[in-house]
Amino acid sequence: MATPTPLPADLISVGHITGAYGVQGWVRIHPYSAEADALLHAKTWWLGKPEVRSEAPANVHDVEKLEAKRHGDDVVARLMGVVGRDAAEGLKGTVVQISRSHFPVLSNNEFYWLDLIGLAVENLQGESLGVVADLIDNGAHPILRVVQSNPVKVEINSAQEAEVVPAAAREYLIPFVERFVPNVDQQSKKITVDWGLDY
Repeated sequence: MATPTPLPADLISVGHITGAYGVQGWVRIHPYSAEADALLHAKTWWLGKPEVRSEAPANVHDVEKLEAKRHGDDVVARLMGVVGRDAAEGLKGTVVQISRSHFPVLSNNEFYWLDLIGLAVENLQGESLGVVADLIDNGAHPILRVVQSNPVKVEINSAQEAEVVPAAAREYLIPFVERFVPNVDQQSKKITVDWGLDY
């Protein structure tokens, strides 16, 4: 009996199977990124059914990708052990994950969005704007969604004493272009932006 491959700790969900492609066991995958480089590059995929109350897929197992190619906005692939249309249809809804270590290497000044989430953001004056919570694709360019962490404000209470109280989190939407984002330093986990606190 074969020993199961250990589950990598750095799995990233990169798409989900939407059904069969053709009659020979190929599957159609909806990628979570426009380029789908990781899907096309990695030789081993990890498949699992999504849990109803969790974002983590259940019953995850590895499968070897034999072939993959773009097909419109989707990716179609032939996987080891998936023979015939019925077998491919049986994978519908399955989440596809890939080890982060198997993502293609990027050139300088290119970043995977997932590597930017959580980085601290400060402006050219050294003022903290918060952390990257998300990125949004508006078609022309990505936008950093930066949220202040633990914002507070000072209020004067009824006894005329200053009191620090929680404030509503401020959100900044910053175009991820060189004009507004002159530096991304992944080593120090910091992004420098040309953006004011009052924008």
